[in-house]
Amino acid sequence: MPVQVPEPTKDFGAQWREEWAEAQKLKGPNMKNSSVFYRNIEEELDLNRKAGLNFPIHLPSHVSDFSTCDVLGMSHTGALREEFMKELEANPNFAMGAGGSRLLDGTTEYQHKFEKELAELMGVESALVVHSGYTANQAIFSTVPRSGDVIVYDELMHATALSGMKISLALDQRPFRHNDVDHFIEVMEAVKESTPLVKAGKRCVIVGVESYYSMDGDICPLKELIEAAKEIFPHGNAQFIVDEAHSFGVCGPEGTGFVREQGLTDEVAITMATFTKALGGAGACILSNNTIRSLLVTQAKMFICSVAPPFTLLASCRAGVRLMRSQKMEQARDYLHELTLFYLDTLTSHPVYKKAYKKGMVDMPVHEDGAWHEVPITHIVPLWTRRPKYALYLAFHLTRDGFNGCNIVFPIVPKGEERVRLFLHAHNTKDEVKGLVNSITTWIQEMLDIEASGDKNKLPAAARLAFDILEKDEQMTNGTSNATAEKTNGANKDSGSKETFSKEAVSKDIGNKNIMNGISAFKNSSLVSGLGFGEMPSRII
Repeated sequence: MPVQVPEPTKDFGAQWREEWAEAQKLKGPNMKNSSVFYRNIEEELDLNRKAGLNFPIHLPSHVSDFSTCDVLGMSHTGALREEFMKELEANPNFAMGAGGSRLLDGTTEYQHKFEKELAELMGVESALVVHSGYTANQAIFSTVPRSGDVIVYDELMHATALSGMKISLALDQRPFRHNDVDHFIEVMEAVKESTPLVKAGKRCVIVGVESYYSMDGDICPLKELIEAAKEIFPHGNAQFIVDEAHSFGVCGPEGTGFVREQGLTDEVAITMATFTKALGGAGACILSNNTIRSLLVTQAKMFICSVAPPFTLLASCRAGVRLMRSQKMEQARDYLHELTLFYLDTLTSHPVYKKAYKKGMVDMPVHEDGAWHEVPITHIVPLWTRRPKYALYLAFHLTRDGFNGCNIVFPIVPKGEERVRLFLHAHNTKDEVKGLVNSITTWIQEMLDIEASGDKNKLPAAARLAFDILEKDEQMTNGTSNATAEKTNGANKDSGSKETFSKEAVSKDIGNKNIMNGISAFKNSSLVSGLGFGEMPSRII
C-alpha cells in the first residue's frame, strides 16, 4: 500500500517553476514574419525547448542553501563584506577601473603587492591574478602546451580547460578515464611510443587534472599520477596542471588547497585557484614559476587583450585570502567536514533511501563503499537519479520545499548520469540537513509509489505543478489559433481537432493524463538521447 506523502506547509518553488516553464515556450512558430537571422536561432532553440532543455536563469527563491559554491559561508554570513570594507578603508583613493591591460598601464602597485603576498603564501615564484577561472584556464591550456607537446587529461576536466586545449599548439590531446590510474598509465605509455620527440625527452606531456571534481565530488589521485608519470618519463618532461577551483580555501594548511595539503607544490608546474568558490568572491590566480609567468604575459591572448582586474576585484580577493587564513575559517572547515559526514550518515541510513538504492533509482557513486569516515571526502555530494527526467522532478520538489538543489542533465553530464548537485556549507545547520534529507526521502517515496502503480504518465506533485503551467499555456495558444481559424475559414464546430481540457477536468485527473504537445515532446523527445543545439562539453561549473 502506498505511503501517504505529506503536503508541504509552504510552496517556495512557484517562481522557479514559472521561470522554467517560460524558458520552454516555443518561439519559432511566431517568428514567420521576423528576420530570418532571429527566426533560425529561435527555431533551433525550440529543439531544446521541446525537450525541456532550454536553461532558464533563476532568481533565488530558496530558504536553505545547498547549491551555491559559497561553502565556507564567507559571503552568506557577511564576513567577506566586512573584510572587504576594511580593505577599502585602508585604500581610500582607489580607482574604479584599471584603465588598461596589464601590459598597457593597467598594473597597479596594489596588484603587484597582492601577487607577491599570494606567491609567498603558496610557496611559488609567481601568482598571476586574473578575472575568473575561465580566463585562467583558457590562458593556461591555450598557451602553455608548445608545438610538438601532447596534452593528456582526465575525461571529466572542466569545459573551460577543454576550450583552451582546442586552440593550443599541442600535437595531440588524449583523455584518460576519470581518476583511473591504470588507464592513465596506458595512455601515457601510448603517447611515449607514438611520439618520438616526447620519448626522447625533447617535447613534453602536459597533464591536466582537477583536485575536486565539481559534478562528482571525488578527489584526484594526484600522488599516484605523478609517480606514474615520473616512471614513464624519467627525463622530467611530464608536467602537471591542477585546477583547484573547488579545493582552494577548503583544505590544506590555512586553506591553501589540495596541492599543498598533499605536499606536492614542487611537483606541479601550474596550479589554478579561484576566489569565487570557498572564498565567496570573484577572480582567480595562476600559480607557477617565473618561466610560466613570462610565457603567459607574453603570449596568452586572454591575458594580453583583457583590461586588468579592477581594484574592487583585487581587494575582495585579498580580503578573502586574509579571512581564509583566520582561526574562524579553520573552524568552518572542520565543521564543514563534520556536517558532510552527518549528511551522508543521515541520508544513507534512511529506510526509504535504502529501498530506492536497492531498486537502482538513486545512488551516490563516490560513496557506494560507505567508507566516508575512513577516507578523504569533499563537500560536493551529488545525488544521482537513475531514471530519465527524475533529476528535474527532484529539483522541482526541492525548490518547492525551499531548497536550491540544481538538476544536472545531459549534455552537461553523460546520458544515464543525471543528478541533482548538492553542496554542503559551513553556514548550514544540522536541522537544515535533516530537512533536506526529509525532502529528498519524501520525493523518493512518492516516486516509489508512482513506479509501483505502473502508471508511466503520472507525474510527482511538484513536477506536475510545473507542467500544468505549460499545459495552460498550450491551451491558451490552441484556443487563440482555433479562434483565428474559425474567423478566417468560417465557423467550424470541429475546428478544434486537438483535445483540450478544462481546468476542472485537469484537476479531476491531475497527473494521470498524457500531457499535450510540448510537454509530451519533452517526455519522449529523442533529443534527450542526442546532442542538439547548444552542444557543450560535459562539465560547466
